[in-house]
Amino acid sequence: MRLRIALVAALSMLATPLFPVIAAHAAGERLALVIGNAKYPDNETPLKEPVNDARDVADELKRDGFEVEIGENLTGDAMRRALEKFYGRIKPGSATLIFFSGFGIQSARQSYILPVDAQIWTEADVRRDGFSLETILGEINSRGAGVKIALLDASRRNPFERRFRSFSAGLAPVIAPSGTLVMYSAALSSVVTDSGADRSLFVGELLKEIRVPDLTAEETLNRTRVGVTRASRSEQVPWISSSLAEDFAFVAGGKVAKLDPKAVPPPVVPEVKQVNPPPVAEPTKPPVQTKAEPGKPSEVKPGEVKPAEVRPSESKPAVTAAPPRPETSVASLAHEPTVVALNAKIAANPKDVNSLYRRGQVYASKGAYSAAIKDFDETLKLNPTDVEALNNRCWTRTVVGELSNALKDCNEALRLRPGFVDALDSRGLLYLKSGKAKDAIVDFDSALKANPRLTSSLYGRGLAKQRSGAAAAGELDIANAKAMDPNIVKEFEGYGVN
Repeated sequence: MRLRIALVAALSMLATPLFPVIAAHAAGERLALVIGNAKYPDNETPLKEPVNDARDVADELKRDGFEVEIGENLTGDAMRRALEKFYGRIKPGSATLIFFSGFGIQSARQSYILPVDAQIWTEADVRRDGFSLETILGEINSRGAGVKIALLDASRRNPFERRFRSFSAGLAPVIAPSGTLVMYSAALSSVVTDSGADRSLFVGELLKEIRVPDLTAEETLNRTRVGVTRASRSEQVPWISSSLAEDFAFVAGGKVAKLDPKAVPPPVVPEVKQVNPPPVAEPTKPPVQTKAEPGKPSEVKPGEVKPAEVRPSESKPAVTAAPPRPETSVASLAHEPTVVALNAKIAANPKDVNSLYRRGQVYASKGAYSAAIKDFDETLKLNPTDVEALNNRCWTRTVVGELSNALKDCNEALRLRPGFVDALDSRGLLYLKSGKAKDAIVDFDSALKANPRLTSSLYGRGLAKQRSGAAAAGELDIANAKAMDPNIVKEFEGYGVN
């Protein structure tokens, strides 16, 4: 799941100093590109909000004097063409605005907005298929735009983030040129759970505030932030960054009231504090359990979590093995755009190891496990030392219950790349399903030491701790994991663990 934008405009003074008028840009000088991407093949279902929101924003901007280009469900090539066309329309001094709703992701401290056909399995793929906000703003600035505004409703939890473990959720701050105003729908490195509504809270509040007369763009967005925060009870707090040197209003030719602060006191806006998820338990120091002598309470050292008492009736394992979700048929995926593209590449070159590996990943993520294993088999025949393929085959075999062969794959991956976080996470899951709770905790601990926000290891460790008798410590890990990823329980149920 890092973006920014800006604004600049000339001021004309009226006879009275209290109400300077923002000069309206001539026709063609207020330009907007609006994109709503909803149909990502890698997501389980299309997003409901982006297209509706993009249409509503486009209609409002047209009423406000912007020349608007709108794109829906754009592929990478289509987004590139839309951006190039947008850049070509910019003239020196233009006021420009980009609105994007869809999936965004941060990588290497940059924010990227994603086309619907993005094929992302590693961080390098983010830079290849995504569009950097910093790059977009830099290009707009190089064309001479005076006002640069970026509005991103892209802080959604997406299917790409879990495919590489070093990610940070949400979007990141960017280095933007002067005269830029950027707003994200959620705080930095935060994500908003999809509400399932037809329109987003963020866009609803934004459109309401744009229609308020006599506000600068900064005031409009600040009011939007307060509105979203209040409506969500501080669960969603938008982020704003501005380097505007002069006032600009969304409504062309509108007045911006500049009241004398001595004459009228400023309105009091309640301070809004962002609510962060609960702190993650220290991954490298699991609680030390102590056995109490009969009739004597357990001694717990400072900083340790006291294990819950286990009564005979509660002694059954907290983790139970269940059948994984039913396999998806390859035929049902035949028309998936990503699968179609990979099938064509493999048909043209059956030894295309990269395409075989990627198709295996797609099959695995969609639940076509047998087909995924076959593709990983072919990948490893062509390149026996491919640690990513070994790890993915280990994970897939673990899900379907081929635990002995899965262990060989994970061990080999870790032999080739000691400390490989993904393989530690996969082997932890394997040990969990095998009933080896202590071994699972060791692997999950090691993975969390490298990446404390790895929710699969945190949740898995919680289950393993519960199974080993450390109920309270396990509950803490599970609660932290669920706070970071509300879908983690469903994910593990799909692995056959509950």
